[in-house]
Amino acid sequence: MPETKKKEKAPTKPRQTAAKKKAVPTTSRRTVSHEEVAKLAHRFWAERGHQPGRPEDDWFRAEQELLGKA
Repeated sequence: MPETKKKEKAPTKPRQTAAKKKAVPTTSRRTVSHEEVAKLAHRFWAERGHQPGRPEDDWFRAEQELLGKA
């Protein structure tokens, strides 16, 4: 039986340890204080004639308006 030669392996490529991430530009996010939201939510409640209802809706509306998402 004829002798077979082992094939030599190709040199291995160096592994990449971590993918390089592109720098993501940071967006400046405005933060609003609890007091700012409370004052605006209170104003919304007053504009509705101090009617009972859902204070959470006034609070959410105030947050959204102050953050510029309204």
